[in-house]
This record gives sequence, structure tokens and C-alpha cells, in this order.
Amino acid sequence: MQKSASASSLGPGGIDLSQIFFKPTQNTSTPSPTNGHTKISVIGTGNVGMAIAQTILTQDLADELALVDAKPDKLRGEMLDLQHAAAFLPRTRILASTDYSATVGSDLCIVTAGARQIPGESRLNLLQRNVEMFQGIIPPLSRCSPDTILMIVSNPVDVLTYVAWKLSGFPSNRVIGSGTNLDSSRFRFLIADHLDVNAQDVQGVFKVEEVHNKWQELSKEAYIVGEHGDSSVALWSSISVGGVPVLSFLKKQQIPYEKEALEKIHKAVVESADEVISLKGYTSWAIGYSAANLARSILRDQRKIHPVSVLANGFYGIGDGDVFLSLPALLGRGGVLGVTNVHLTDEEAERLRDSARTISEVQSQLGL
Repeated sequence: MQKSASASSLGPGGIDLSQIFFKPTQNTSTPSPTNGHTKISVIGTGNVGMAIAQTILTQDLADELALVDAKPDKLRGEMLDLQHAAAFLPRTRILASTDYSATVGSDLCIVTAGARQIPGESRLNLLQRNVEMFQGIIPPLSRCSPDTILMIVSNPVDVLTYVAWKLSGFPSNRVIGSGTNLDSSRFRFLIADHLDVNAQDVQGVFKVEEVHNKWQELSKEAYIVGEHGDSSVALWSSISVGGVPVLSFLKKQQIPYEKEALEKIHKAVVESADEVISLKGYTSWAIGYSAANLARSILRDQRKIHPVSVLANGFYGIGDGDVFLSLPALLGRGGVLGVTNVHLTDEEAERLRDSARTISEVQSQLGL
């Protein structure tokens, strides 16, 4: 359904709000054609891949789900286990193969496969092994589904999203990393827990788009942006609780707060995954819900904003070579439709650029 001529303006001849709130991505392609049949492929059937597959099924996001893995016995076992639940799930065709031909015609390919770190192995060596693995994954996926959208979940997600973009030859709007979408959910949870409120009341302060004469909120997130890792940036300046901007409220009420307290919450976000891994051996359910959340926004053209890893050149003063990191991006059937013009403080903007430089330095050692 198309927007009316005035759907994003302030009136006849008015300002186009969509051009103010979003900066478009460059060198994009049009959305792939759809016949109403939605196919999702998940590459890698480890704990993360299967949590994503299970969530996709229970949320009825696909008509067909293809699973690909290098281990045929485990792969068939996972497929049968899901198929045996058919009576309790929405009708979805489930298939599995070690051959990428099973992914032909995918609308969305979610890559979770990755090498595990060997004790004593450097992060760079682990990354090199993951790059080699991607060289065997991304090209066949691209050939089997040339119009697909690639979603990278494997870590380190920002660098591997860049690798997938280079190997696929796809326009940048069709290569997305799961990025800090989950970090931002953890962020909201920790702030809500700290203030003893519902996490849904912890929001960003940016709003609105007019769609068919109805104003709707564009963003309801408190964001972590930048690297999915140590150099990520918490956008404290844009956080509100119940519509009240937190930091400005504290200042107006002359309530002192310590920057160290804010940093502790951010640090807890960064370390959340490590804590879960130390307790249960791996993470799965939260990233499963996060990836399904992104899949829904993309395939159902919901045009929602998510902090995901995108090609960041030209946004927020980032310009040191091609680098992918998380920015608040508008997602729809065409993949990344634009990046939100969120107001950053000078400190937040500089930290974001530092995060980009950190990722760029790692990429420079790959020789791609």
C-alpha cells in the first residue's frame, strides 16, 4: 500500500518529514519480488541457529524454513525434531541439507555459523578462520538466492557483516548484521530494573511519522550503537522513561547523578553475554528472539527502527573507509531503508567514531 502524497509532509507543499528523520543509504537496490510465499534459510544449526529457527516457527514468519549445516546427522535430527512438532505450530515446510541448493529462492538468509575459539588462540586468528568459513558460505548463498537479504549473526558480527558484504557483491542495504539489537534490549532491561519500571517504558525520545493520516511512533528503543563489543556506545542523552528525558529531568530537578553509575550499567550490558555463557555454556534464547524480531520487520515491511550493523560511511561523521557498525536503521522489505538522524552529544558522536576506528583497524588486518 502506497502512502498518500501528503503522508509524510506537514501539509500541501510542506516539509517531507521522512527526509528529515532519515538519511538514505547509498547504492541501494529495490526490494526483491515476492509471490506471497516467504522462505527463510538458517545457516548453522548450533544453539543460536536452532533458537532462531524455533522462534521463527512459533512466530509464523515463514512458509518455508531451510536449515543448512556441515554435520548431516545433527542437521537431520534437528529437522525431524522440529517436524515432529508440526501439530503444535503454524504450517511451515521444513527442510534441511548440507547443500546450499536447499536455500534457493530465500527471501532472507540468516548466517549463524562460526568457528569456536581454541584455548590460547588470538582473536585475530579466530577471525581469520571465520573469514575462511564465510568464503565457503556467502558465495553459494548469493548464487542460490541473488535477491535475498543477508542477516549475519556470527561473531564478531560487525567485521563478518563487512566480510559478507564484500563476498556477496550485494548492495549494502541487503547485508545486515544483528549488531546491537540485543544489546539494546539488555540495556532497556537493566535501566528498567535500576528504576523499578517496565522495560517497555524505557524509550528513545525521537518520534514520528504520518502514515495514512495517523501519527505513529517511529522509535521506542533506548539504544546501544557502534560495535557489538567493548567499544559500543550507550546513547544516554536520548533516553526517556514514560516520555520524560532522564538526564535532562535530573538536571532540571537538580538531582545529582554520577557518570560512573551510567558507565556501570553500560558495562553490565557489554558483559551480559559473558555472564550467560559462564552460567549455561552458551547464549541462545535472547538472540533467537532478537533475530526473529529483525526478520519480522524486514519481511513484513514493518519499517521499524532497529540498531543493527550497517555500512556506516557518511553517517555521524564516520568516513574512514568501509566499516559496518550498529546505527538506528529503518528496516523493511528492501532491507536497510535509511538511518535515523538521532541527535548525539559531542561525546557520544566522538565515541561512535572511535568505535568505527576500532573496527576498521581489525578489518585492515584481514587483507580483503
